[in-house]
Amino acid sequence: MAGLAFEGPNPDVDVLDGINGLAKGAPQWVNRAMEFLGEYGIVAALAVLCLVAWWTARRRHEGGPAAIAGLVWAPLAAGLALLVNVPIRGFVERPRPFKDHAGLAVLIPGKTDFSFVSDHATLTMAVGVGLFVAHRRFGLVGIGLALLEGFCRVYLGVHYPTDVVGGFALGTAVALLLAPLAQAVLVPLMTAVGRSPVAWLVRAPGRPAEPAAAARGAEPRPGPVVTAEPAPCRLDERDKDLAA
Repeated sequence: MAGLAFEGPNPDVDVLDGINGLAKGAPQWVNRAMEFLGEYGIVAALAVLCLVAWWTARRRHEGGPAAIAGLVWAPLAAGLALLVNVPIRGFVERPRPFKDHAGLAVLIPGKTDFSFVSDHATLTMAVGVGLFVAHRRFGLVGIGLALLEGFCRVYLGVHYPTDVVGGFALGTAVALLLAPLAQAVLVPLMTAVGRSPVAWLVRAPGRPAEPAAAARGAEPRPGPVVTAEPAPCRLDERDKDLAA
């Protein structure tokens, strides 16, 4: 397949020209910052976000092994989504936009691979959605970073908007559709890790390996029965006279 082609007005190219046109009038330091963010910075920020989410769940022991398994799945989903993208790129064979459209401000030259779908958009959205499944607050931050990544890729002139949308769809599909299977594998694994010498990966030192019986809904264990002996009866002087 030679690539994605459209006849007549092309909204994809119009949006590309509009967003990439911002780079033509921007100061040099802004373009440098966008180049760093779009190529490395946002991916690094997502890695830090995953570590913070793991540290928080581990320290608070929120959700136990299931929560840790969900956080582990987020980067694994990103890696799997990138593997799925390899045959998609080879099948579509869409050239980079700067090869077909002269006049773009290309801030990252030297890209020779195909354009559809965007690896960066796929990776970042898979991580964001994976985090959202495990922890909504961190997931919303991750999805926001993924959206910013998509904007950066178009701003830099290395992707069409539909490359980014396709990456978002691919990353979301992998993270959501395979999440039940991943949990079925990762939860027992994280449970075993919690009972091993590297249990600190799942729970902070001093935290119990299993939730308390009351938290699990189990019946409390009966404790020893203590019976109080009756207090001796004491007679005052009047009672003694009556008894006599």
